[in-house]
Amino acid sequence: MGIFNKLKEVFKGKKEEDTVKYEEGLSKTRDNFVSKLSLLGVKYTHIDEKFYEELEEILIMADLGVKTTSIFMDKLRKRVKEENITDFEYLKEVIVDELFLIYVGNDQLTSKINMSPEGLTSILFVGVNGVGKTTSIAKLAKKLKDDGKKVIIIAADTFRAGAVEQAHLWATRIGCEFYGTDATDPASVVFDGLKLALEKNIDVALIDTAGRLQNKVNLMQELEKINRVIERVLNKGVDETLLVIDASTGQNGISQAKSFKEICNITGLILTKLDGTAKGGIVLSIKEETGLPVKFVGLGEKLEDMIPFDIESYIYGLFKEWE
Repeated sequence: MGIFNKLKEVFKGKKEEDTVKYEEGLSKTRDNFVSKLSLLGVKYTHIDEKFYEELEEILIMADLGVKTTSIFMDKLRKRVKEENITDFEYLKEVIVDELFLIYVGNDQLTSKINMSPEGLTSILFVGVNGVGKTTSIAKLAKKLKDDGKKVIIIAADTFRAGAVEQAHLWATRIGCEFYGTDATDPASVVFDGLKLALEKNIDVALIDTAGRLQNKVNLMQELEKINRVIERVLNKGVDETLLVIDASTGQNGISQAKSFKEICNITGLILTKLDGTAKGGIVLSIKEETGLPVKFVGLGEKLEDMIPFDIESYIYGLFKEWE
């Protein structure tokens, strides 16, 4: 039994909240991507070069990316040849299997936050302006608070006008601690914010940072300084550095991920606005191209709509109507 059929058995009759969010949030990608794949089975009576060319084009249009699509096509061609596949129904299972394996690979993947076993957990957020970084911080703060954690939001984006006020509004709305000032040095804001967190026995500090990537050297120095401050105050390095990417920007988002990897130690990705794009294949391509796991995905506007990434729910949500 292929991976997709196993997933259908697992999710049959299950209407867990997160599963439903994947089904609803991936509807645009599903309508665009899977409907085109289904038409291939009608259009072609056998698997030939024209079939492969059209399939390749569909995958690229779904933002699987040229590199990831090329890897996928090589694997698919190999399996079709080795297994002498001629039946499109079986080929559908193989396509889903190989897309699943592209994300999983040989890695031990987890969407769980690397929580410190004792003391304060520090999570640094990076990403360009406009991707939903501050909102993602708020959504994670809400999730952690609902899980019984004491949370502080530290507004160290002193560059963008209104960033500190926005973070403060979110903290007030959620009911978590907040630290932010008009100070222009982000590292000093982080220092004072972490000191406050220790005084108040906070469990998790969520640290916002400036979202400019135009000058990599300046940003690298700023993030290095913030990391040194975290190490000095907590006597350990930062627990997580999460890069926030707008899923609707597609391959541009992957370029951002590669650039940020050059200047800091990213531990995971948050993909926002996945529900607003018909190109949800970025989930697979960004992992293949950067080696970074997707930890959370945004599948709606509400605070509860940023959920831990689950590859099985994603694949099921993408192909659920592919019977």
